[in-house]
Amino acid sequence: MCKILYFLKAPQRWFRKMYEWTLHWAKTKQAPYALFGVAFVESSFFPVPPDVLLIAMVMFAPKRWIRYSVICTAGSVCGALFGYFIGWGLYETIGKFIVQAYHMQATVEKVGRMYTNNAFFTVFTAAFTPIPYKAITITAGLFKISLVTLVVASIIGRSGRFFLVAAALRVFGEKIEHSIEKYFDFISIILVVLLVGGFLAFKYLWK
Repeated sequence: MCKILYFLKAPQRWFRKMYEWTLHWAKTKQAPYALFGVAFVESSFFPVPPDVLLIAMVMFAPKRWIRYSVICTAGSVCGALFGYFIGWGLYETIGKFIVQAYHMQATVEKVGRMYTNNAFFTVFTAAFTPIPYKAITITAGLFKISLVTLVVASIIGRSGRFFLVAAALRVFGEKIEHSIEKYFDFISIILVVLLVGGFLAFKYLWK
């Protein structure tokens, strides 16, 4: 039990720092660029989801929720194309390094079978859920699925996710912000569980 609590507390403190950092960006003129950048790199190699910065920015400027959702979606889809390029032409170098860093070597062939069965649904599911999206984009390039499928499924999945989050904040902004501050420790643990759960689902459940 002590080991579990320690495991959860470490990223919990990290999420607190990340939350404060994102709030800082949300109040600067560079916020849209930062949002696009985080969304871009998360789709190919960065572990932190762009939702963190999106939430902070929408809470600070609720009326811009549509604009921020579009920026986040655009950055994520562009990042998906970069991830595809890594898998298509740089898998033996950069691609393998990323896959090994996330301990997903055994999942590459499994994803290939998933693409054979339904490539569109595979990309869409990863784009909309906590399943690691970067693994899907890189393997999409490795198995050379249709770029049209990747882009369309990514736009639908990513926009659905980001617009849903931003719209909820637009409607319930003040109450959600208060709840985040009040229950941040509990919420941060949930975020850790979701991230770990996404990786475990990707590794063990998708067959």
